[in-house]
Amino acid sequence: MTTIVTARPASARTVAQSGGLHPAGVFILLAGAFLPIMDFFITNVALPSIDSSLHASASALQLVIAGYGVAYAALLVLGGRLGDRYGRHRVFSYALVGFVLASLACGLSPSVGALIAARIVQGATAALLIPQVLATFHHTLEGDRKSRAVALYGATSGIAAVVGQLVGGVLVSADIAGTSWRPIFLVNVPIGMVVLVVAARIVPNTRSPHPVGVDLPGTVLFAATLTALLIPLTEGHSLGWPWWTWTTIALAVVLGAVTFRVERRAEQRGEIPLLPPSLLRLPSMARGLAMILVFSLGFGAFMFVFALTVQNGLHADALHGGLAILPMALLFLLGSLGAPRLIGRFGRAALSAGAVIQLAGLASLVAVLVGGWPHVSLWAMAVPLALVGAGQSMLFAGLFRSVLADVPTHLGGIGSGVLITLQQSGLALGVATLGTLYLAREPHGVAPAFAAVEYVQMGIVALLAVGAAALPRFTRPAG
Repeated sequence: MTTIVTARPASARTVAQSGGLHPAGVFILLAGAFLPIMDFFITNVALPSIDSSLHASASALQLVIAGYGVAYAALLVLGGRLGDRYGRHRVFSYALVGFVLASLACGLSPSVGALIAARIVQGATAALLIPQVLATFHHTLEGDRKSRAVALYGATSGIAAVVGQLVGGVLVSADIAGTSWRPIFLVNVPIGMVVLVVAARIVPNTRSPHPVGVDLPGTVLFAATLTALLIPLTEGHSLGWPWWTWTTIALAVVLGAVTFRVERRAEQRGEIPLLPPSLLRLPSMARGLAMILVFSLGFGAFMFVFALTVQNGLHADALHGGLAILPMALLFLLGSLGAPRLIGRFGRAALSAGAVIQLAGLASLVAVLVGGWPHVSLWAMAVPLALVGAGQSMLFAGLFRSVLADVPTHLGGIGSGVLITLQQSGLALGVATLGTLYLAREPHGVAPAFAAVEYVQMGIVALLAVGAAALPRFTRPAG
């Protein structure tokens, strides 16, 4: 008699105990990354409500966004380094607890000063959490599974950004129990706790086989450089560009040069600095990071000025301001689901096609707004926004896949931290630079101000369409 033994699929917990990452673990890590990314954008539609509730000044409202962004960008690379050394799941868990508590403090803030302080802590904990996701993918997955997971992370980043403004508008307009804007932060608490509990069971605690110490000089100098650059760019317009803003920008240039010199000398001594120059010299990383930076600059600016255009120009409330972005969110989601397969089949041509689609969407959106102003309905913007979302989904997935293509496994945490730092810095710089262009031209007309910013973004997207040819080949050679 022959006995037939049927193998049962391994459970997520069993896979985690063996050091692997179950497909469910991929999605729970992506859920953990979703919250911090969403929180950079969720405040855009809530600023008027925060202003009326806490009587905040214009500069204080900008700090609500800038404080989060600066802390987030400045500590991301350090977060990757800590995960490599002490265990990625351990750092992920501790950072998620900190993020949940900081979100609770944001939601209960009695004053704008307390809100700004809580937002800075929230950004710092987000910086420790986010790099662990990509580093875990890099360490536990191989081949197509790794490529798909990285592409899904890129898609999650874009979806979280778009959904942030949508959810923010819904929650502010719902005014749950008279709490106005506070649920946009409090909603992180139950979701974060669920992610924490599930991740404890199914995500392995990987670490680098070659852990290195914290590069304290590099960390301090890098954080100082970002702070000196982002704060004056964010605050300069509202304050009338006083002398100290220009002095601080010049200081940022000097600090950047000193940071590079210190990091290069550290690597020459055989150490692994916070930002290894040799890692940045990898063609895939150098080219991909440059494209991620400019893409994020345009994306961050678009989300900021579109929210202001709809609310201040078309006089929509927070709910309709959030719903206006829905077509973009839906097509971004649908495009993200098919992006890994399309990129695997058509390679760099898929990224160029995505850029062309986004360019067509931006051009048609400007035509609709300028041509129909001020009688522009949300429905009239739906198709252009859908095209923008579809094109962006392809670029997000492909650029994230390119940057990490050649990073050694033991430097996965550092590479992930550098990638997300450039992305986050680009978002903040987009709001600070192109957002300032919008605010400067807004008194002369909202529609022309929006068009001026989008002309710049269209130039960026056109460069990305051509620049995709410089990225690594994604398709496999025959045989």
